[in-house]
Amino acid sequence: MTTTLVETSAVELRRLIGSRQLSPVELLDACIARIASLNPAINAICATDFTRAREAARQAEAQVMRGGPLGPLHGLPLGVKDLQDTEGLLTTYGNVRLRGNVPAADNALVARLRAAGAIVTAKTNVPDMGAGANT
Repeated sequence: MTTTLVETSAVELRRLIGSRQLSPVELLDACIARIASLNPAINAICATDFTRAREAARQAEAQVMRGGPLGPLHGLPLGVKDLQDTEGLLTTYGNVRLRGNVPAADNALVARLRAAGAIVTAKTNVPDMGAGANT
């Protein structure tokens, strides 16, 4: 049985990207396909940023091909909880009254993830204002 990209560990994916055996664009496309296939049934993803993520993946790939320095999360797509401000991406904190909230800047956590090379792809659901254990 072969392991698909979306079943491979982040450590292994990062190694494959760094060794030019995996394109960040290819990985992102696999993640987007997985989101598209599963999210309608499970509603884990509440906002997506696929257009900007694709551009970031192309830039990440170019950096790899140039042989430039790569961060520890270089080229890895990820979703962040909807409790984290993400520049240009809907952030509601799980609250229906905040459906129009699109922050002008990333919070410190998201900024550090991006600086480490991560590609913010989507936001994951949370309970209203993060209160409670269910989403």
